Amino acid sequence: MATQPIEEESLLAGTLEETNQWYAVAKISGVKLIEALRNQYNRDYVSLMPTNLYGPNDNYDLNNSHVLPALIKKFHEAKKNNLPYVDVWGSGNPKREFLHVDDLASAVFFALNNKLPDSLYNVGSGKEISINDLAILVKRVIDYKGKIKFDNSKPDGTPRKLMNSSKFRKTGWSDKVILEEGIINTYKNFLLEQY
Repeated sequence: MATQPIEEESLLAGTLEETNQWYAVAKISGVKLIEALRNQYNRDYVSLMPTNLYGPNDNYDLNNSHVLPALIKKFHEAKKNNLPYVDVWGSGNPKREFLHVDDLASAVFFALNNKLPDSLYNVGSGKEISINDLAILVKRVIDYKGKIKFDNSKPDGTPRKLMNSSKFRKTGWSDKVILEEGIINTYKNFLLEQY
């Protein structure tokens, strides 16, 4: 429920999202360790806090994958099996920001090759999309002709998650992969992995 877009300074400014708190604590521990080493030992260490990632070789297991690879697998299976609809968890209303793994790789490379003044940087595309619109986009990319049904008995999770990546962008980095192009390439990779 943080103020959006989320600033680096928002970290630990409120309670953690309940369904995600254990994962968040692990990430925060790493961020704080880097901050401590930078401060105490004057190390040129930096933490990059990426938004939701997607791309080739993702986890497509429907029991424990993230939303975008799960949608790719669901729509692919529905098309392959000529199913009349695809179930999507939740209401479709939450908004998420996505970053292609190639863009994160370029951010890491940039951070390794440039002296940065701060210890923590958000890394994101700066663009958000509702789960409903994401499902429609994946449906179009996969060319599935059936319907989308939202399962309101499943959780929505955080209502909105948009990172403010302006501090990192000001250092000279920017993302390059447009979401639709990234989904197309990810789906092509998914097909290669399946067959």
